[in-house]
Amino acid sequence: MVYTSEYQYTDEEKYPGATILIGDVKMKHQGIDLKSQQALYYRKENFFKAIGKVFIKQGDTITQTSDYADYDVNAKQALSWGNVVLTDPTMTLTTDTLQFDRINQKLYYQSYGTIKDVKNTLKSKKGNYYLETKKFTATNRVTVVNPENNLESNHLDYYTNSGLAYLYGPSTITNTQNKNKLYTEKGFYNTKTDISHFTKNAKLYLKERTVEGDSLYYDKKRGFASATNNIQVVDTVQNFVTKGNYAELFELKDSLFIIKRAVAISIIDKDSMFIHGDTLLVTGKPKKRIVRTYHNVKIFKSDLQGKCDSIHTNQTTGYTKMYRNPVIWSDQNQITGDSIYLQSNIETEKLDSLKVFNNAFIISKDSISKKDFNQIKGRNMYGKFFKNKLKTLLVKGNAESVYFNRNEETQVLETITKEISSNIEFSLKDGQIESIKYLNQSDGVTYPPSQLPEEVKKLKGFIWREDEQPKSKEDIFSKDSSDKKIPKDKNKDKKLPAIIDKKKKKRPPIGMNNK
Repeated sequence: MVYTSEYQYTDEEKYPGATILIGDVKMKHQGIDLKSQQALYYRKENFFKAIGKVFIKQGDTITQTSDYADYDVNAKQALSWGNVVLTDPTMTLTTDTLQFDRINQKLYYQSYGTIKDVKNTLKSKKGNYYLETKKFTATNRVTVVNPENNLESNHLDYYTNSGLAYLYGPSTITNTQNKNKLYTEKGFYNTKTDISHFTKNAKLYLKERTVEGDSLYYDKKRGFASATNNIQVVDTVQNFVTKGNYAELFELKDSLFIIKRAVAISIIDKDSMFIHGDTLLVTGKPKKRIVRTYHNVKIFKSDLQGKCDSIHTNQTTGYTKMYRNPVIWSDQNQITGDSIYLQSNIETEKLDSLKVFNNAFIISKDSISKKDFNQIKGRNMYGKFFKNKLKTLLVKGNAESVYFNRNEETQVLETITKEISSNIEFSLKDGQIESIKYLNQSDGVTYPPSQLPEEVKKLKGFIWREDEQPKSKEDIFSKDSSDKKIPKDKNKDKKLPAIIDKKKKKRPPIGMNNK
């Protein structure tokens, strides 16, 4: 070590073992330059104490100023205090007390510090800065602030040259422009690109939605988020929740895509309706959203269940439209048709009416035998709900019915009636037909039980689909036999023998005997 000053003397009584240096003090030691107004040098300990306007420089890039500094020459350790300011090409660090470990090229403080780089201002109670990697490890009351975001955490690693932050423990990032928030307990955040990837208890709080998942990726500039496993997206405007195990959210387009055990949950009259499908797509602004659910769709509500290939729900109109082999179960009734529309009251969100188009069919088990079925079919069917229960039904066009009449008191089966009319109106009570009204001339036959022809018991097109009915919200995820794919015919691709009708020189229909 080499040092110089304007004046040098000793005072063993006041500073035993020290050389007192006064005026323009300079010290050099293995790549470090130190300047100060005064200093004490303890030769035996090889220890240097700088006093007043201390300036330290390491190499060509790192400089530091402070009011005081101690430098242990042997250990290569420096302790600075009083208005400490350290700069390197990527940042400026200010604190009250700073320890400089030259061997490990590490700076650390224990009582609050601030780091500023081109993009961010970082503050924390405790911090370590590694000069070689430009890595800053901050703990206790950490904040990273820039014009667009405010990050709060108790533990993070921040790289000043790249602007990358690695978060450990509860952390929140708040968008200062629109107040959107990100929360995680472990993850990665790029302060320059505004891209984040969280892997523990991740949550994204948007103006109209909250997104949660085990893992969350968010690109703020693109307005794109994707989440994986145990996802829950809450519509904070509507009583509407979507869940699944993979989701993509396009914030700017108001679009949400969910697969893998996807389910939409809405609150209807204090009761939850669950709609599951292979794919769930939600688009549009709050209260005007359109929800599309595709393939293997199942519905469960305590008083209403359903199944179809796809569903289209419009929150503006209150319509839920079911397509491709749809079926719903209301109380004890099974309703089928080519397509089924459910209409909800937009204000009360209660079920209001039902429309079944083409091949409308309603079936209910006889209350006693459980082997016989009351049936109504026709071209179209229109129903009205009261307190979420089917109250009236109007069958229009080619209406037919089969009804098992029982004695009201003894419940003994008395007759079976087969009726045909263009239009039939029914009223129901507790899921059972209470009265029947034929709006046009009808053609009916009543049979005693012993004389009922077998072909009358079931109307043409009768299919009882009870085994497909979800009995609980967990059942909407189960696959029943009708959902399974039909095995591929091994002989499908084999060439058929060329059977020629010699008279017409044409191939006869497959299956005909060629004689």
